[in-house]
Amino acid sequence: MKLRKLDATTPPEMRRAAELVEALGAPDFAARLLRALQPRLPASHCTVFALRASGRAEAVASASTIGEVATLTAIEYMRLGFDQQDSNMIWLARRKPGRRLQLWIGHQLAEEVAQADYRRVCYGEPGVRERLSLLAVFADGTRVATSFYRNHAYAAFAETDRTWLGEQAPLLLAAVRRHMQLARATPAQHPLQQALMTRLSARERQLISHVLDGKTTKEAAREMGVSTTTALTYRYRAFQHLGVRSARELMALVGQAGPA
Repeated sequence: MKLRKLDATTPPEMRRAAELVEALGAPDFAARLLRALQPRLPASHCTVFALRASGRAEAVASASTIGEVATLTAIEYMRLGFDQQDSNMIWLARRKPGRRLQLWIGHQLAEEVAQADYRRVCYGEPGVRERLSLLAVFADGTRVATSFYRNHAYAAFAETDRTWLGEQAPLLLAAVRRHMQLARATPAQHPLQQALMTRLSARERQLISHVLDGKTTKEAAREMGVSTTTALTYRYRAFQHLGVRSARELMALVGQAGPA
């Protein structure tokens, strides 16, 4: 047997690919993704949102360079139904899947967000100035928005950033896609917030938030501008998805999982 010593130095591109492989299926996937890209595409936040073929949004992963700002913002984004106002998700929902993966790059400044509450919660309060997104439509109808955000401590995204992200898109989206598959195959214990984000429609989330605030179904219906019958339908479906049969069981679930 003949042996030859190899150079253990890893080129930057290969090192980035190795970091993405290690991140697959990890609960801190977004944080690892953010770190892997930081040397070439510095960003303060990272989020991955999916839009199912059914039209239901799902918060896949989120991370910030400091603290839990991105995760807390993602929870509010889903709880308040901002996925229905997000230009990324609206645009993706209109795209028809093809036989192959379809990819686009989207760029949005905070001042371009028309809805005031959405702009305040997702851009103003976390101090985000802009986002750069990879938008993907897979052949099975799954749509994914992988976004990188910059706050005011970072320089504005340049054309070189958009070009580089476009070149890396196939690798990054392959990692995101595989992570989603692995995360579903071995589900982790998530708090109630994650269950609310991934299992309920926007209207069901609204109904549950009113129930958690102590409102009756009739009061929730009035707040939502729907009939009591419609609110009861949302309540029934939400309880089914969360595996509870009553408001008392819902409250018990909140107590076990942490504050809602």
